[in-house]
Amino acid sequence: MSDDYILPRTAGEGYRRDGGGEGRTGLGLKARSAGAGAASAPSTASPMNGGGDVFIRGYASLWGVADLNGDVVAKGAFAASLAKTGVQGVRMLHQHEARSVVGVWDRIEEDERGLYVEGRVMDWSAEARFAGALSRAGALDGLSIGFRSHRARREGRLRVLVEVDLWEVSLVTFPMLPGARFSVG
Repeated sequence: MSDDYILPRTAGEGYRRDGGGEGRTGLGLKARSAGAGAASAPSTASPMNGGGDVFIRGYASLWGVADLNGDVVAKGAFAASLAKTGVQGVRMLHQHEARSVVGVWDRIEEDERGLYVEGRVMDWSAEARFAGALSRAGALDGLSIGFRSHRARREGRLRVLVEVDLWEVSLVTFPMLPGARFSVG
């Protein structure tokens, strides 16, 4: 597996390696691995009053569910990556844009359903405030993962991701995995 740079396709569609389909994203999940960092102390600002941090939670990936690109994540695919980097090694981006770090993940863990995430959209930049406002209004509620595949297998038209390096979980308009969603509060 090469270390090709993963390029975004259109906004919210996820990633595809230049010239291939190895490093796609687009999964919405709820997760935390054993050993991932502990949750940070929450802000006292209300997520619904238009100010301060916006607290979000949801699933960035779901086990055994094919996304729109034909990728399926196997249970446990994120465990090694999360054990290595912890929650602090995974960025919260807006629309997979590396320049748009809009918050922090406080909790990421694998559970029986998929990859569960909890975090805070901050107000430290115009992009972060924009993502927070969209989230509070319900206009932004998708999650999508940015990763590099370490081990995968083919099952017919599907690619089953067995082990991946999780780089980021983005807030997106159109997740590649339609069930990858978050809620505010």
